[in-house]
Amino acid sequence: MQIKTLILGAGAAGLMCAAHAGPGTLVIDHARAPGEKIRISGGGRCNFTNLGTEPARFLSQNPHFCKSALARYTQWDFIELVSRHGIAWHEKTLGQLFCDGKATQIVAMLLREMEAAGAELWLQTALRELTHADGTYTARLERDGRETVVQAQNLVVATGGRSIPKMGATGLAYDIAGQFGHALVAPRPGLVPLTFPEGRFADLAGVSLPARVTANGTSFDEALLFTHRGLSGPSILQASSYWHEGEEITVNLSPALDPAAHLRAARKGAGKRSLTTELRQILPERLVGHLADHLDLSGNLADLSDKRAETLSESLRNWTLRPSGSEGWRTAEVTLGGVNTDGLNSKTMASKTVPGLHFIGEAVDVTGWLGGYNFQWAWASGAAAGRSLAAG
Repeated sequence: MQIKTLILGAGAAGLMCAAHAGPGTLVIDHARAPGEKIRISGGGRCNFTNLGTEPARFLSQNPHFCKSALARYTQWDFIELVSRHGIAWHEKTLGQLFCDGKATQIVAMLLREMEAAGAELWLQTALRELTHADGTYTARLERDGRETVVQAQNLVVATGGRSIPKMGATGLAYDIAGQFGHALVAPRPGLVPLTFPEGRFADLAGVSLPARVTANGTSFDEALLFTHRGLSGPSILQASSYWHEGEEITVNLSPALDPAAHLRAARKGAGKRSLTTELRQILPERLVGHLADHLDLSGNLADLSDKRAETLSESLRNWTLRPSGSEGWRTAEVTLGGVNTDGLNSKTMASKTVPGLHFIGEAVDVTGWLGGYNFQWAWASGAAAGRSLAAG
């Protein structure tokens, strides 16, 4: 079977690429259904983009690489596409956009776009062998128990990273990159809960509060959740992408209120009230009990000096913790690292050394913040590659 373009992976990036690449395009995937990460994202409603999308909210060894694709296929372009297909959506916090209905509407939309462009989709299809010679990619596939050989002028690798292995994630993109001489930035779990020595926060499991979490100089103000194994919640997931094994993080348990000022004000009218009772006005009760094991919270407000109030405030707003690790690939929402962007053209996602070879989406060393940014990178990188292929 001779085709123009073979796309490996029917996820967000692969489907978007197919919608732009035009006739003669075949998308294959080993899964039973396309767009599985889309389907489960956002609690089944798909956080499909973010109004605040900008290059500064993406991590990469080369922070400039993502700029071209993001500028040429923006969040507004995807919003227009969603609206054109009659999919109702709403904004949650921090610019995050979700479907009013089910995430499967986004998958169906991409399939309609792909079919309209003349592309074809094969599911439950395994790649058994891949070679490249004389300007042609030859893929030996297994489909419905039968072997099929496909030859293509172009190959697009959209197989994602290693996150969420229960959904079939593998390191195939990295194997293909290595096969064709492309370097990797070491993949590691991103947007992942952080773990601590056993029992460290067991008494706080289930407690959550607004917090500012800082890792390597980057801070996030969102909810923090204590778990049996450590810390989670949006602020921790965000910070985890900037954290490296062995490093410390800093937690501000009261980012919106200065505890010292609050305690001094309370001291004037309720001096006989205990310090722990007053702290429960600004922090969860169980957290105050936990902190009492580590900080001096004895006495009444009347006994609290300004200096002690400042010291306590500093402890609450600059709590330094050293995670022992993360929950790893099992719960990571994305993969940090991937195919080194030095070997790719930022306008087309094409290899600089191997004609017709492209890498898009999560397979590439570009990772967004939590909140729809990684889908926007999938749309933008997929469109960049697809448009280039259609024009070629």
